[in-house]
Amino acid sequence: MGERPIDVTERSGVLVPSNLERFAARWSPPAGSIADVVDTYWAVEWNLASNEQVTQRILEFPAITVSIESGDVPAPFMVTGVQRSAWVRTIRGAGTVFAVRLRPAGLAAISSLMPSNLSAQTPLERGMDATLFDMMTEIAQAEDPAARADEVIAEARATTPPSHEHLLANAVVDTLSRTVRSRTGSRLAAEVGASERAVQRALQSTLGMGPKAVARRIRLQEVVRQLSIPGVDVSDIAVCLGYADQAHLIRDFRGVAGVTPGQYVRENSSSEREDRS
Repeated sequence: MGERPIDVTERSGVLVPSNLERFAARWSPPAGSIADVVDTYWAVEWNLASNEQVTQRILEFPAITVSIESGDVPAPFMVTGVQRSAWVRTIRGAGTVFAVRLRPAGLAAISSLMPSNLSAQTPLERGMDATLFDMMTEIAQAEDPAARADEVIAEARATTPPSHEHLLANAVVDTLSRTVRSRTGSRLAAEVGASERAVQRALQSTLGMGPKAVARRIRLQEVVRQLSIPGVDVSDIAVCLGYADQAHLIRDFRGVAGVTPGQYVRENSSSEREDRS
């Protein structure tokens, strides 16, 4: 399957779903040979009026992303670390982004950067990591960025293949993503065939956070996805995703998104009406 639009019914983490179509947001799968280090490629483009700006909130999947950007953007290359709450970006003018969303095992295969040292939207400079900077330069210069990314990342992976610990982190995130209902501790460790300590160490070394934080982020991404469905009931979401009660879901969502689920739904309904007018 090639490039395709990102649908509002998917876990994109975009907190204004109408912007997915507006910014031509799309996924592109990586080559199978690098599927253990790259989760997906995504791209967006925009061209706003001179007096317009869009404040976009992102509840990022627990993954590290490296991106190539042009136009009215902070820097040509960016690295986005895993954050504990939604991050905000103000979009102006015109521009494009091509991004590589890494799997937990991905950063170590292509970079010497440490996940615990990364913040949201960090400009990537050559002095930070010359190897990664040169890789991004090659991808940026290509007519088909996804195809070139497949090639240069495959070369890097061949030199620095994922370790057992890094692949364990992949397995943990896959397990949490499949069923979404938050669970950690001995049950999660048993599901991936490792000790609790090994699970903790694997996620800390690859994502810079522990299993509880990773599970929470994945579950909240699913909350966002379900809130995009017309007529959804918050109490039903709470039951479906294993929250203790509706109040727990509301507190958890407000803690990272800054608004309650009800406010979020009303804001997005208003945005959609404005887009149609």
